[in-house]
Amino acid sequence: MAAQTTHNAGDAHDGNPVAEAAEAVHGHEVPAGTTEVAAHGGEGGGLPQFRMEYWGGQIIWLLIIFAVLYALLAKVFVPRLRKIQDTRAQTIAEAVEQARTVQAEADAQAKAAQAELEDARAQARRLAADAKAKAQAEMAASQAAEDQRLNAELEQAEARIRGLRDQAMSNVRGIAADTAEAMVAKLTGQAPSRADIDAALAGRTTEGAA
Repeated sequence: MAAQTTHNAGDAHDGNPVAEAAEAVHGHEVPAGTTEVAAHGGEGGGLPQFRMEYWGGQIIWLLIIFAVLYALLAKVFVPRLRKIQDTRAQTIAEAVEQARTVQAEADAQAKAAQAELEDARAQARRLAADAKAKAQAEMAASQAAEDQRLNAELEQAEARIRGLRDQAMSNVRGIAADTAEAMVAKLTGQAPSRADIDAALAGRTTEGAA
């Protein structure tokens, strides 16, 4: 009976390598149902993502994840990056425009300062010329007044000199007339008239002047 059971079991295991391997390991017979379960479990081993029956769900999840990532990029990250880029570009443009404005203002101020400097130089030259002309006019007026004063003093001095000379000449003529009268009276014994002596002295003076 046991031999028949063994023979039946062997017949049941014919063509089943999993059952034969289990029988070889355990050293006794393994029920047919157990080997079938083991064989079925052996077929279910390995990574699920490499089995074709799971590819449909994996593709769906990949599409869902891609859609979520695309929505996040399109609605959140890309707008933020674009906003940052636009803000940066606007800041740079404003800085460049402000720099150009400051440069233009600096150029305008430099031109205005140069114009003011030229005006100040021209005004200084005009003031110097006016001061020089005024000084020359005042000097000329002062020189004319001084010349006039000196001429007046010179004329007064010449008048005094002429007066003194005339006075001296009159005194000399009187002395000469007295001397001539005394000499003539001593030589001739007669005193000449005063008119003759004055006429003689006048003629002598005229000859000396000639």
